Amino acid sequence: MLQHVWERASQARYLQKLIIATDDQRILEAARAFGAQARMTRSDHQSGTDRVAEIASSENAQVIVNIQGDEPLLDPGAIDAAVLALTADPDVPMATLAKRIEDPHEITDPNVVKVVANRAGDAIYFSRCPIPYQRDGHGVHFKHIGLYVYRRDFLLAYSGLPVGPLEQAERLEQLRALENGHRIRVVETDYESFGIDTPRDLERVAALFEPSLSK
Repeated sequence: MLQHVWERASQARYLQKLIIATDDQRILEAARAFGAQARMTRSDHQSGTDRVAEIASSENAQVIVNIQGDEPLLDPGAIDAAVLALTADPDVPMATLAKRIEDPHEITDPNVVKVVANRAGDAIYFSRCPIPYQRDGHGVHFKHIGLYVYRRDFLLAYSGLPVGPLEQAERLEQLRALENGHRIRVVETDYESFGIDTPRDLERVAALFEPSLSK
């Protein structure tokens, strides 16, 4: 799975360097076995963002992309779109992705994070609840895709921002930026995120790869 993520991310046009950050020696060894650059981090980080920030602190890159290691169907074009959105506007410290919801069951699923944005494309709010609420039962909803692009200085300062009541209530770390007055540019994508959280998820994704593996 990790190798699939690595190979797909390597196809993004605007990534100049790709590093797998982990606190697990087994992951480190597996990553290096297929030729990836990997580094150990501290084991006491509270989030993946903090882990990425540790690596970023020793790098000179001014734009940092946080890619989840459990997304084997990752679209390289989605990475590029998020990077370009950040670099196009110097006043935006952070960018992420969202996809239009097509399955109505996802609207009420608390495990599917929804996002609403203003006309400029900046996030207004992220929630596990159905937002926006549709009184007539019709409307467009977007789910958040957990890929983030940061300006380096903002990323390094992020973990020091105070945690607010909204982040505590929703258990969504990205709300920390909004509660502290920072903008998050939201880029619409057709990429259908499929993170691996359970053995069942792994079976479903493995089945998608079977045709190509049998050739």
